[in-house]
Amino acid sequence: MDFTQPKPATALCGVVSADGKIAYPPGVKEITDKITTDEMIKRLKMVVKTFMDMDQDSEDEKQQYLPLALHLASEFFLRNPNKDVRLLVACCLADIFRIYAPEAPYTSHDKLKDIFLFITRQLKGLEDTKSPQFNRYFYLLENLAWVKSYNICFELEDCNEIFIQLFRTLFSVINNSHNKKVQMHMLDLMSSIIMEGDGVTQELLDSILINLIPAHKNLNKQSFDLAKVLLKRTVQTIEACIANFFNQVLVLGRSSVSDLSEHVFDLIQELFAIDPHLLLSVMPQLEFKLKSNDGEERLAVVRLLAKLFGSKDSDLATQNRPLWQCFLGRFNDIHVPVRLESVKFASHCLMNHPDLAKDLTEYLKVRSHDPEEAIRHDVIVTIITAAKRDLALVNDQLLGFVRERTLDKRWRVRKEAMMGLAQLYKKYCLHGEAGKEAAEKVSWIKDKLLHIYYQNSIDDKLLVEKIFAQYLVPHNLETEERMKCLYYLYASLDPNAVKALNEMWKCQNMLRSHVRELLDLHKQPTSEANCSAMFGKLMTIAKNLPDPGKAQDFVKKFNQVLGDDEKLRSQLELLISPTCSCKQADVCVREIARKLANPKQPTNPFLEMVKFLLERIAPVHIDSEAISALVKLMNKSIEGTADDEEEGVSPDSAIRSGLELLKVLSFTHPTSFHSAETYESLLQCLRMEDDKVAEAAIQIFRNTGHKIETDLPQIRSTLIPILHQKAKRGTPHQAKQAVHCIHAIFSNKEVQLAQIFEPLSRSLNADVPEQLITPLVSLGHISMLAPDQFASPMKSVVANFIVKDLLMNDRSTGEKNGKLWSPDEEVSPEVLAKVQAIKLLVRWLLGMKNNQSKSANSTLRLLSAMLVSEGDLTEQKRISKSDMSRLRLAAGSAIMKLAQEPCYHEIITPEQFQLCALVINDECYQVRQIFAQKLHKALVKLLLPLEYMAIFALCAKDPVKERRAHARQCLLKNISIRREYIKQNPIATEKLLSLLPEYVVPYMIHLLAHDPDFTRSQDVDQLRDIKECLWFMLEVLMTKNENNSHAFMKKMAENIKLTRDAQSPDESKTNEKLYTVCDVALCVINSKSASCNADSPKDPVLPTKFFTQPEKDFCNDKSYISEETRVLLLTGKPKPTGVLGTVNKPLSATGRKPYVRSAGTETGSNINANSELSPSAGSRSSREQSSEASETGVSENEENPVRIISVTPVKNIDTVKNKEMNSDQSTQGNISSDRGKKRTVTAGGAENIQQKPDEKVDESGPPAPSKPRRGRRPKSESQGNATKNDDLNKPISKGRKRAAGSQESLEAGNAKAPKLQDGAKKAVPAERQIDLQR
Repeated sequence: MDFTQPKPATALCGVVSADGKIAYPPGVKEITDKITTDEMIKRLKMVVKTFMDMDQDSEDEKQQYLPLALHLASEFFLRNPNKDVRLLVACCLADIFRIYAPEAPYTSHDKLKDIFLFITRQLKGLEDTKSPQFNRYFYLLENLAWVKSYNICFELEDCNEIFIQLFRTLFSVINNSHNKKVQMHMLDLMSSIIMEGDGVTQELLDSILINLIPAHKNLNKQSFDLAKVLLKRTVQTIEACIANFFNQVLVLGRSSVSDLSEHVFDLIQELFAIDPHLLLSVMPQLEFKLKSNDGEERLAVVRLLAKLFGSKDSDLATQNRPLWQCFLGRFNDIHVPVRLESVKFASHCLMNHPDLAKDLTEYLKVRSHDPEEAIRHDVIVTIITAAKRDLALVNDQLLGFVRERTLDKRWRVRKEAMMGLAQLYKKYCLHGEAGKEAAEKVSWIKDKLLHIYYQNSIDDKLLVEKIFAQYLVPHNLETEERMKCLYYLYASLDPNAVKALNEMWKCQNMLRSHVRELLDLHKQPTSEANCSAMFGKLMTIAKNLPDPGKAQDFVKKFNQVLGDDEKLRSQLELLISPTCSCKQADVCVREIARKLANPKQPTNPFLEMVKFLLERIAPVHIDSEAISALVKLMNKSIEGTADDEEEGVSPDSAIRSGLELLKVLSFTHPTSFHSAETYESLLQCLRMEDDKVAEAAIQIFRNTGHKIETDLPQIRSTLIPILHQKAKRGTPHQAKQAVHCIHAIFSNKEVQLAQIFEPLSRSLNADVPEQLITPLVSLGHISMLAPDQFASPMKSVVANFIVKDLLMNDRSTGEKNGKLWSPDEEVSPEVLAKVQAIKLLVRWLLGMKNNQSKSANSTLRLLSAMLVSEGDLTEQKRISKSDMSRLRLAAGSAIMKLAQEPCYHEIITPEQFQLCALVINDECYQVRQIFAQKLHKALVKLLLPLEYMAIFALCAKDPVKERRAHARQCLLKNISIRREYIKQNPIATEKLLSLLPEYVVPYMIHLLAHDPDFTRSQDVDQLRDIKECLWFMLEVLMTKNENNSHAFMKKMAENIKLTRDAQSPDESKTNEKLYTVCDVALCVINSKSASCNADSPKDPVLPTKFFTQPEKDFCNDKSYISEETRVLLLTGKPKPTGVLGTVNKPLSATGRKPYVRSAGTETGSNINANSELSPSAGSRSSREQSSEASETGVSENEENPVRIISVTPVKNIDTVKNKEMNSDQSTQGNISSDRGKKRTVTAGGAENIQQKPDEKVDESGPPAPSKPRRGRRPKSESQGNATKNDDLNKPISKGRKRAAGSQESLEAGNAKAPKLQDGAKKAVPAERQIDLQR
């Protein structure tokens, strides 16, 4: 019963009782303003009771009480000051509307408005549920809702005012003390108004929506819930009104239509959460807003949509794909905050909607390379957060983005990536929270994190150490659990990660030794020398801490505290003592930190720095108990009772890696091994068949067994025969370690070594080379370790057997397979024996450390002859190419090893040095690679004289990009170490000559002047090669102009022009070449440095071994390169990295003809069609093409991973040929630029293989690069016909050939060339040339 369709009530107006008075219910006296309020209330209650009991069917009573109904609507009651009176009147009026429905007894619209506004005001009483009158208020609400009394207001013109007041009242009074009935009646009342009216005005809509705004929502949760349910109930009716409101604000920009305009995005979010159907027409408007020109507006929309798409139950992305795609586009927004917000959204989206991960991946990939640091950082946070929730939420590609960012240029990003990955590893691998599949998915993390230890930044290294101690092998685990974790971690790491972990322990151990030495200095009396030594030690320690600049101050402060506090010193001594246990270390660190802490200073950078130091030196993982636990684990693996298979490691791998782990720890924690139980287990390993296991066990004995002889006689008696057996019949590595072990741990080592030396020296037999290798190793190391005892008997062995019988004879014929290198297992035993014989010669000489018997001169002549003959010392051509490569490498390495001993360095002639240097340009890739690594290793330890660093200049000619890059890194490292050493160690001037990096310049100039490729001092192409080699070194030296070094280097070059070449002082051509190289160097220095014209800080001293003393009145101001040449060198398009000519560039030697190349093998083919047709354009462009031939198809042992690039077949090769035909023809005239050496071409990257056209490339050589490179190629491919093959296969000279360059390419038109070359041209676009000016 309601007033949905009210009827006119005019018939009831003016009806009164028969006597003209208002009729009151029985017992109720007249209600006027004459009575008291209490009496009025009493009488009104009886009236309320009467109306309450009446129903619509009581026609007589309705007629009787009509005057009373009119009377109750008078101003006297509606404006009564007493709230109880008003409440009772309101109840009466509500009942009157119920009784008289559908006709209302009031006809005046104004009166109706007053009545409903009056009733609405009374509803405020619902707020207090504890009020005595609450039931009457509830009755009022219930009556109004049931009858839908407010519907009569639809007839009023200004009904909206009433409805707004009603809605506001109800939303304001609802609270948590109301029961569901109250809420239900309110909803009935309001929903009937919305659903049965003609529409919802904006003001009325505002009265509902305002409750959804966060500020109101937080103030009154119940009003929010009420609005929420109301909107759900009326969604069909109110959706159009909502759409109109958002259209006005979002599209038309009419913010004045509502006070809620500024909250539109908050409202959309809430409305979407209530019912997405409320926004069916609004979503397209948001797509429009996403494309706004206003960045802040786009940001607001992105924030909103991020919440809509990311909310847990949202299916908006699937329901509205256009909007979703438009939103994803904001990941690439030009406005940084928009991109940032998009990335933050991705985390919630990944967690709540894994199905959308595929859509997000590509966008996150782009953002992981965003130029903004904060965005890259948040990409990592997004992915890691989702992965920590559930690893299944992120795919491998997303984890790959985090992996990439571990090498980000910004520390904050790197740190976040590393820590995030560490947390994932601990959660899924260590704790196994999601099973084996998840653990397998992130198993790569441990390797990746440890690889970061290779980075130069000390912050990276420290973070890796922290991650290792907290996440990879948590130090707070019990010893057995901790060691099990370490044991299987070490077994599952890749080789590079193992090296990084070993390096980490080595660095920590070195820092411990620095601190130990610092404490030793504190025990000595104060002196100037002591203070100087202490300062140097403090600077060294500071370099091992973050921010070394600030660390220096803190370390000095810490040193002062150590000097003043003896207890602190004793705690630190205990911490770094070899016997300190992990538990003691923990206590010491806490105790030292407690002493240095300052309660008044919550953030103490000094204390933080000291903690960094303590964490690095504290033995938190390894002590005697830990070593014992590791040995027990290894014993279980040997017995087959360990959980190896469950841990994903085979028992053999576990044993081998366990021994390797113990071997590494034997260097850093030797004292922890000293127990009978540990040594018994190691003896058991010595008896195992696995050679590597036995070798590692011997090395552990060597490192840790100094007290075995005195403390463990039983172990000693068992160990000696095993060591003897290994030295005589073990593998070469075992023999070496066995000899060193005997020498290190036994007091009667002379007797022990003699028992090995004598039978071995007597039983040498060159006819059985496979049985020679181990004896040669043992004899060599014995003669090196005990020269006084064995040098003399060794001399007869060397003269009669090593040289005459072994090295000067070729007993077997090598396999003619055309390879330049073979794997170790394919090398013939005879060649392996010869290599060990060369090493034995070196070890014998290094043991003697003198040249009294002139044995060193003889040995050096022998090694030089080996190099000149390309490795075939007998020149009988019975030895294979790959075996010759091995012997060349051995000879070059031997000369370099002898040069590390001063007494032998003095007698190495410049010619021998140059022969040794040219090994770095060998035709065989592996020879160049291994030689460069050995050279770098010796230089970086300051073992080799400075002149050997000049050899790296020749690497500019290497055809392989990775080798050039490696050489450059070696130079950077060497120069950095030498400069740092000079800073830390004040040295005399004479030592400065051997350490100052700039002093490499004269050696380099002399070496390049004697480069066999440099035959004509005015040949522009040859001068370009010289320039490239010079700039290869000078670029690194000139990075900084420290102490005006540019002027110093220029002065050196100028001074050389005032001397003569000491090697051939009277040969004018030799001196001319020397002066020409000087002029090229001066040309380069002048062009690259504006400050080189300043005065040199000191007068350079030139090495007398290579240059004569300047003559008194000699002035050499002649320019040896023309102005035209100078311009070509500096401004002409420089040739890319110089090519390698012959494998072993021959030097003029007695009885040997200089190496001359015939001039018919060089024609241009790889020339860009746009190159200038200048006389040198052909060779220049050719070199451009090949300089980036990377040359990626090579295997960098340890330095770089192997990368293989396959060349896909290319269509339309004819088109390419046509485009390049002119340039090919233009180079036909360049044959005359040949430079006196034989060169061949590497086609298809087969640099180290000489093969027939039909032969398959052996996989042991470097893989093929994607385009021709400057290197040696198969002879059969470098020639156009059989005749040329025959000619080239003839030996032209005795000199060793160097890797060839690609500009000496195929015959014109590529008549016989493999299609691979054309394909390579098509497949590889022209790349920007990185030349000497980079």
